[in-house]
Amino acid sequence: MSCCNSGLCNAQTLKPQILAVILDLDGTLLDTERATKDVFKEFLAKYGKVLDMEREEKKADGMTLKDSSAAIVKDYDLPLTPDQYIQEIIPMHQEKWMYVRALPGATRLIKHLYNHGIPLALASNSLREYIDKKISHQKGWKECFTVILGSDQVKAGKPSPDLFEEAAKRMGVDPSQCIVIEDSLVGVKAANAAKMEVVAVPPRSETDFSSLANIVLHSLLEFEPDLWGLPPFEDWVDNALPIEPIYLSGQYVNGFLHDVTEDGTHSLPNQVFGVFFGCAYAEVDKQRISKVLVWIGNERCSRTHQKKIQMHLVDETDVVSYASNQQMTLELFGYIRFLTGKESGCFDTKLLEEYKSIARASMDLPKFTQNSHLLSE
Repeated sequence: MSCCNSGLCNAQTLKPQILAVILDLDGTLLDTERATKDVFKEFLAKYGKVLDMEREEKKADGMTLKDSSAAIVKDYDLPLTPDQYIQEIIPMHQEKWMYVRALPGATRLIKHLYNHGIPLALASNSLREYIDKKISHQKGWKECFTVILGSDQVKAGKPSPDLFEEAAKRMGVDPSQCIVIEDSLVGVKAANAAKMEVVAVPPRSETDFSSLANIVLHSLLEFEPDLWGLPPFEDWVDNALPIEPIYLSGQYVNGFLHDVTEDGTHSLPNQVFGVFFGCAYAEVDKQRISKVLVWIGNERCSRTHQKKIQMHLVDETDVVSYASNQQMTLELFGYIRFLTGKESGCFDTKLLEEYKSIARASMDLPKFTQNSHLLSE
């Protein structure tokens, strides 16, 4: 089974054949920002500055290191030059890069394209040196890329088309036969300037992307290669997809999991979106593990794009009754489908039993349970 997010797909712009794929790195493949979120706060504290959350929410994602450093020095009135700022903060970031996790569907997509001989480029506004260090912590990634380019290897970074044009040139593919997958507005604009097809997987609102990208997705799990003439995924098992485990924790309240941490951030990246299944346990009783179906959408009226995480027991004979307000941990290792905009704020109870049935059948299969650390313990 493969899910087409047809509500976000502009079929008229799709070309019959794409020969190469170009991927962005930070925010598209790697959850870099979440892993390094405390670095900037710690750095500012050294200079008696406080993190401005309003500014951070409005910042332009995808900027080059040079441009973002100049903006930070100016906005926070730091007693440093942009170069001095870079020299001080980069070592702090590098300490965290080994803990950066791949976003859902990233490794799956990279390995799929590589195994089918599709030319694959990595083109990032990061410096090449930093790209190599980041992906060195992701097993099997580096050898999958035909081309790897950083902004220091071209005349100008995104939103200039230079990175994408150079990637296409090195792969020996015409730009019109390349598709770019990006998470930032500057990256989407760069792909447009290079006259390439573009899929956007934005971390927040999709408002600014819908008119610029061919398709806007919530996560890479929704990407369908066959829409572009690329080999289709073949890893669905009946109606579910085995995925690398996703972990989240939070306070359980009346069937919902609130994943807001002590510092006001979320334990999940925004790209975790849709209907999943896996296991859950309460922190006070880790020996009691329940199979659960989890619906992850967005609060419709939330300006902060707060996640709405609804949990249902899969096994009808499971008499576990979780007490409200207790801390819980979930391990998700199966994916069933994406959510449309209308569904993202609430669980469609008409489909609940169908999804429970899919989860119940899938969780008896080794292809799913072998991914679980909880069930193997």
